[in-house]
Amino acid sequence: MDAITGVLAKELGARQIRVNSINPGIVETEGTHTQGFIGSDFEKAFVAQTRSAGSGQPDDIADIAVFLASDASRWLTGENLVAGGGLR
Repeated sequence: MDAITGVLAKELGARQIRVNSINPGIVETEGTHTQGFIGSDFEKAFVAQTRSAGSGQPDDIADIAVFLASDASRWLTGENLVAGGGLR
């Protein structure tokens, strides 16, 4: 994903198209519930390694996406934003 983001940003920059990606950590969704991640030992271990109080929520990722779509991020391109609650 990092490579594709960088290549597309370089390729499309001349057309004033910015390309960035969001790399989310564990986010509480229907899918993570269905797969059994939420409430599991895996989730607890993940949260223990982060600076946050729990798994991410869809709104946490949506806020980042809105920022990237706005003029406030006009100088960002080719970036991969890690949204993992502080886990790297």
